[in-house]
Amino acid sequence: MTSSYPDQDPTSQGGQSTPPDPYPTTQSPLQFRPQEQTLQPPHYSAQPPAPQPPQFAAQPATPSQPQYSAQPPLPNPAYGYPQPKSKIAAGLFGIFLGGLGIHRFYLGYTTIGIIQLVLTVVVGIFTFGLVGLWGLVEGIMILAGASYFQRDAHGVPLRD
Repeated sequence: MTSSYPDQDPTSQGGQSTPPDPYPTTQSPLQFRPQEQTLQPPHYSAQPPAPQPPQFAAQPATPSQPQYSAQPPLPNPAYGYPQPKSKIAAGLFGIFLGGLGIHRFYLGYTTIGIIQLVLTVVVGIFTFGLVGLWGLVEGIMILAGASYFQRDAHGVPLRD
């Protein structure tokens, strides 16, 4: 039997010859094996190795280990937790800058603050600033401790 490919010996593969791949793939250095070596599958064990117990050496006890209490830590205001607002500051903002809604912005009620600001600027021209009385009255109510003004927009009580 003659082989059409002179590089291969037809008797080495049981009398049948197989043509070489006309489009060989790029071989990486890990895949290249000389023809003299035989390929053997990697050896894998059926089970992973058993974990070894830790080896404890005689270590002296350290008495300086921290003791933990069952009480959770207090929230840190630097991380965005709401801080209580000052009742006095909010009241003074309401009395002196109430027409501009500054006290509402300070307490977190931005929608009502914008409404007061727009009404003071737009309507205050025609009413000679009488809309500013709204803020003056609210400033007095804040300082007097009215039930509506005891908390800010986040529900945090105002501090004295």
